[in-house]
Amino acid sequence: MTSSAPSSMHSSAAAPAAAAPALPVHVPLAVQIRGAAVEGVHYGTVAATDGEGALLWGAGSPEAPFFPRSALKPLQAVALVRAGLSLPDELLALAAASHSGGAAHREGIRRILSLHGLDETVLENSTDLPYGVREREEWIAAGGHADRVCQNCSGKHAAMAAVCTLNDWPTAGYLVPTHPLQRLIAATVADLTGEEPAGWTTDGCGTPLPAVSLVGMARAYGRIARAAADGSECPEAAVGRAMSLHPEMVAGDGRDVTALMHAVPGAVAKDGFEGVQLVGLPDGRAVGVKVSDGGDRARMPIAVRALAALGLPEAREGGPLAALATQPVLGGGRRVGVLTALDDALPPAAV
Repeated sequence: MTSSAPSSMHSSAAAPAAAAPALPVHVPLAVQIRGAAVEGVHYGTVAATDGEGALLWGAGSPEAPFFPRSALKPLQAVALVRAGLSLPDELLALAAASHSGGAAHREGIRRILSLHGLDETVLENSTDLPYGVREREEWIAAGGHADRVCQNCSGKHAAMAAVCTLNDWPTAGYLVPTHPLQRLIAATVADLTGEEPAGWTTDGCGTPLPAVSLVGMARAYGRIARAAADGSECPEAAVGRAMSLHPEMVAGDGRDVTALMHAVPGAVAKDGFEGVQLVGLPDGRAVGVKVSDGGDRARMPIAVRALAALGLPEAREGGPLAALATQPVLGGGRRVGVLTALDDALPPAAV
């Protein structure tokens, strides 16, 4: 195993640090306007990379380590394919998903497991209700409760357990940082991002979580999307192709990530908790967004504005992504303002 397998990963809380961590430098990227006044400001960081993965431009701290949260899933999925995972495209997309927990998602999880002689008892992710609002309401109305299949990361976990069976690795403890699966994922993250993680912690669902830069994450997404567009047979292409062909499995009905991939053929997009958004384009360019306060509402407007700066036709004013570029601010049931990205911190939108 390469040196990228981290010795500092852990699955429980670390000892208190001697000093508070340094604060990253973020810049204003979006505002909420109510009436004629600015009601709220979202600070953050943006990175845009070219077709070779080099930084084109950035705002804030694009090279500072951060936690990509669920935006890491496509990279983890590439590692699983490198380890022998072979699934129909719709199920491979689910392996890279933060799904809404609808019937198709739950059935897909069980298909991944059954194809490898497993059932849901092997899953080690946390339990939760479906992530999607409609899906959660329907699940509760039907008498459902929080479980591991409904939890939005269950596709990744089912695929991880499947890879363990393919390689004769133990399924029990597949989240332990020293497990062969997690060592492989760590090496793959370093390869795709082009950098060694600055540190490790544990994500909400229980998987090891690296700290990498936004530039590195954008570089990885560009590689995945470009490989798929080039028609390659490599693992990166398999994951990118699955996600772009089945965006409803990556997220779900009414989700902005699904809408973006429907609107931009060949795009590979994934969100993450705490205001993270990554988008890879078929020509290998990519953008990454991290909203400093973790607010979800500013994530996509900033990403669309960054894509407009890259000259993506769909991100231009009046284009297919226009509905994702702003959010209405309501007062008394009518529109009285708007949430929108700021122009000052990013290059002008290309015409």
